[in-house]
Amino acid sequence: VQLQASGGGLVQPGGSLRLSCAASGRTFGSLGMGWFRQVPGKEREFIASISRSSRSTYYADSVKDRFTISRDNAKNTVYLQMNNLKPEDTAVYYCGATDRIITIEGREYDYWGQGTLVTVSS
Repeated sequence: VQLQASGGGLVQPGGSLRLSCAASGRTFGSLGMGWFRQVPGKEREFIASISRSSRSTYYADSVKDRFTISRDNAKNTVYLQMNNLKPEDTAVYYCGATDRIITIEGREYDYWGQGTLVTVSS
């Protein structure tokens, strides 16, 4: 499975961004998907995950009510809509794919994209 994340950039506090992650190499609907983020010197942090059919989603408390994960199985793409961004959201964001239906554990993801940088600053 190959994952290609995009959509990162510089945004002011309170602004919005939408990240995309395009998958190839496997039937996308057979994969649980998730988003994680990492800042230098810290461990990769779980942000959001979505089940194969979009029936279930999980969010980290730090982003709940601000971020929304979604997927389009016809386009082999998972999205992360980020609203009301804060400086502490600055990080490299990674998408991951898992053979499990859904999980929040990074160690249970089998495939990772290359990451896209999100910078929240005025």
